[in-house]
Amino acid sequence: MVAVRYLISHPDALAELGDLDVALYDGTRPVPENLDDVEFYAVPYGVIDPRFCEPIARMPRLKVVQTATAGYDHVLPYLRPGLTLANGRGVHDAATAELAVALTLAARRRLPEFVRAGGEGRWVSGWSTGLADARVLIVGYGSIGAAIERRLAGFEVEINRVARSPRPGVRPVSELPEMLPRADVVILATPLTPETEGLVNKNFLARMADGALLVNVSRGRVVDTEALLAELSTGRLHAALDVTEPEPLPADHSLWSAPNVLISPHVGGLTAALAPRARRLLVDQVRRYAAGEPLANVVIRP
Repeated sequence: MVAVRYLISHPDALAELGDLDVALYDGTRPVPENLDDVEFYAVPYGVIDPRFCEPIARMPRLKVVQTATAGYDHVLPYLRPGLTLANGRGVHDAATAELAVALTLAARRRLPEFVRAGGEGRWVSGWSTGLADARVLIVGYGSIGAAIERRLAGFEVEINRVARSPRPGVRPVSELPEMLPRADVVILATPLTPETEGLVNKNFLARMADGALLVNVSRGRVVDTEALLAELSTGRLHAALDVTEPEPLPADHSLWSAPNVLISPHVGGLTAALAPRARRLLVDQVRRYAAGEPLANVVIRP
């Protein structure tokens, strides 16, 4: 039986790495039986499924776990001391930023209302808030947050930025209370961490301006769903959500029928841009590891 050192999840990357001891596991077929020699494991991309992480326990020589997702909270319970974890920073920037802007525009220009009326054969016209001259607050200014700002550059908006690590032009999370009342649109692009889970709670939402829009392209658990429902039910706030808690959202959940909410089913990264970017990242990371070079996107070190 051939020893496998690199278990990767992208078939095109497999072809480019044919000179190495690589094998493919993309989640659509059984895990290879012999995992004893695997040192580099790229977790298959797709719906977050614990089955994709469970093989980690069967890899005694494992050194590196690589995700194709920017978020990595779903992998943490399966890691053991001594492993390096690298994420998919950069893979989803373009697609997620596109959706953040699309959700913002759709909500601010009343597109869901017009589509529903059109399906009923009704001509509904009227004013909308639009996006020009809006004050946009991006919460979580990493690579996705920066990509969102680049795509908003032509919309004549005012951008403010908040991140865990403040730097020139990016303010600390501690200043959110004073920034929220001034924002017309709040876009969440932060990773899910112990610090960000439930960040958008009753107090956060209460600080938002009347009529403001909350856009979530991060993780559902960043937002307190019940607190958001309370604000939506009064009509005071609007929301556009690509992620929810729980997820998938049950058919009878109150979010579906809440006023002023637009929901997409966690499709932020699902465009044609994903595959080539994931392939480039995997090939680069495996080549770096094989050459003994530092890996990119390391979020946890031994």
